[in-house]
Amino acid sequence: MAQSDIRYLTPISIEIKKDKYCRFLKSGIKYVDYKNPDFLIKFVNEQGKLLPRRVTGTSQKYQKRVNKAVKRARHLAILPYVGDMLR
Repeated sequence: MAQSDIRYLTPISIEIKKDKYCRFLKSGIKYVDYKNPDFLIKFVNEQGKLLPRRVTGTSQKYQKRVNKAVKRARHLAILPYVGDMLR
């Protein structure tokens, strides 16, 4: 077999890494409002759990603020603690 005759069972995966960025720093948001459920729902998955920083790309400073805002919204019943298919 020549070098050009090599065939693979699975296609070669080429990882295209998407750059993560903090949406708060990029858009200049200073305060995370706990009274805005439409914005906070972006940081929560279908079960109602908070999404980690490695998924959302949020910086540590703003991840703590999002965490606190989601917990406050849950306490005031703006967001559910456990969601059945929130999205």
